[in-house]
Amino acid sequence: MTEARPAAPARFPVGLTIATAIGLAILIALGVWQLQRLKWKEGLLAHIAALQSARAVDIGPVLDAQAAGRDVDYTRVKAVCPGLATAPFLELYGLRDGQAGARLISACAVPSALYRTVLVDRGFVPDSVAERPKVDPAGAAPQELVGILRKPETGNFVSPKNTPGHWFTRDVGAMARALKAPQPAPVFLFAESATNPEFKALIPAPIPTEIPNRHLEYAITWFGLAAALVGVYAAVLFGRVRT
Repeated sequence: MTEARPAAPARFPVGLTIATAIGLAILIALGVWQLQRLKWKEGLLAHIAALQSARAVDIGPVLDAQAAGRDVDYTRVKAVCPGLATAPFLELYGLRDGQAGARLISACAVPSALYRTVLVDRGFVPDSVAERPKVDPAGAAPQELVGILRKPETGNFVSPKNTPGHWFTRDVGAMARALKAPQPAPVFLFAESATNPEFKALIPAPIPTEIPNRHLEYAITWFGLAAALVGVYAAVLFGRVRT
C-alpha cells in the first residue's frame, strides 16, 4: 500500500501580486489627483463667488499686469469699445444650458502699453435663431462694456479644426488675424453687459450658470475601487492557503 504524499504548498502568486500592486497604485493616484482637483475647484468657486460683487476696473492696467505675469483670469473689467454693436464678428461653436449655438467674437481696441486689441465674446445666439446683428465697420459709436477676462481654453486631439467660417476653439492669433485685430491680448473679454440691447437673442454669457464640483465623489470612488481590489486580492490569497 503506497503512502499518500502531503499536498504541495500553494505557490505565492507573484504575477497576481505585481498586477494588484500596479492597479492599486493607479487607483490611489487617481484618488489623490481628484482630491487635488477638489482643492483647485473650491478655490475657483470661491474666486467666482467673490467676482459677483467685485468692482469693474479699467482694462488697460489689468492687461499690462497680465503681460508682467499676473494671473488675471476671471477679473472683472470695463472697456470702451468703438463700434462694438456693429463690429465684424466670427461665430464660435458653443453650448449653453444644453443648447447648441454660436458665440459672436469681435475685436475691441484697448488702452494698453503692450496690446492694441482684445477679443470680445459678445454673447451666445442659439441655433434656433438665424438672425444676426448688423455689421457696419464705419459705425464707430463708442460703447462701454463690462465683462470678465478669461484665459482661452485650448482644444484637444478630438476638437474639429477651425476654418474661416467655422470656429471651434479660441485661437487668439488666428481669430485676431481673421478680424484684422493688431497686437491682441492673450485673453478673451466675456461681455456681461449687452453689446446689442436691441437684439434680444444675443445673450451675454461670461461664465457657466453652474460649475459642477464632484471631485470628492470621484475621489471616494477611486479609493473605494482600491479597497475592493485589496479585498479581492486578500480573498484569493486566503483561498490558496485553505487549499
